[in-house]
Amino acid sequence: KEMAPQQRILFPPEKICMDWQQRQRAGAGLHNLGNTCFVNAVLQCLTYTAPLANYLLSREHSQSCRQQDFCMMCIMEAHVNKVLHSSVSAIQPSAVISVLTRIGEDFQLGRQEDAHEFLRYTVDAMQRACLSGSSELDMSSQATTIIHQIFGGFLRSRVTCLSCKAVSDSYEAFLDVPLDIKAASSVTAALEDFVKPEQLDGENCFKCSKCDKMVAASKGFTVHCAPKVLTVYLKRFEDCTGRKISKVVEYPEYLDLRPYMSQTAGEGLLYSLYAVLVNRGDSCHAGHYLCYTKASNGLWYKMNDMAVNGCGIETVLRQQAYLLFYVR
Repeated sequence: KEMAPQQRILFPPEKICMDWQQRQRAGAGLHNLGNTCFVNAVLQCLTYTAPLANYLLSREHSQSCRQQDFCMMCIMEAHVNKVLHSSVSAIQPSAVISVLTRIGEDFQLGRQEDAHEFLRYTVDAMQRACLSGSSELDMSSQATTIIHQIFGGFLRSRVTCLSCKAVSDSYEAFLDVPLDIKAASSVTAALEDFVKPEQLDGENCFKCSKCDKMVAASKGFTVHCAPKVLTVYLKRFEDCTGRKISKVVEYPEYLDLRPYMSQTAGEGLLYSLYAVLVNRGDSCHAGHYLCYTKASNGLWYKMNDMAVNGCGIETVLRQQAYLLFYVR
């Protein structure tokens, strides 16, 4: 079945501006307010996401926001403007910290949390803010907020019956691509594993509507609609133990997503790296988070809480990455 068309478009896609509107060196660092490095690292990666920052710097959201209470878009708008227009070397991200439990009810002030989880909850809270008053819309229309148009894409799951070759497609929205790195030494190898079809047989047999019985089948994911900003999540932490996989996983400065798409023919789909979030420690709830981001002047900076220092791309590409941010 094909993807359902949208009933409504919540944000005009032509208004999303992918290139920085103003070029400047990196903005302020962020004070650590007690085990808040996971917040700081994620906020800096979002601040240097050009299409999001352009929109937040225009202050368009707050001018029309009708929300009475908690609005993550208004909070991010104020934060990004403060960081990029600051005359001091570091600011306190207190507006975000004060709503930590509104962003995710399981977060506890003063406790180190998982940066990927914080990113997910923050982007979800921004998405909810954009849907304020229109959450009864169909899924395709909900994917037309500015947030979903920047970070969101669609995966296609295709199941092929091995008896009659009938194909069954389903689609799901995604905001990041989780990559298993146990067997992969690079992001491209992990992406190849991600799209490699798996066999469904034995207890996992598939009910084929054409054969009208349980059959062996193959199932594979591909990226069906590519996002403007691709967030790659390297699964460094074992689910049950939380232990860290500390191996080196190579990642490129430029990534072509075309080989992993439903349509592999055609010209390349090129992405450029602009932020790398790193965990230094043994588990997702311990150690220290920092990031490397590319500012609007095209230069890279290491952002470690309050400290913001210039660095080269060689340093950036040598990190034990946890989250990678690529822009089209």
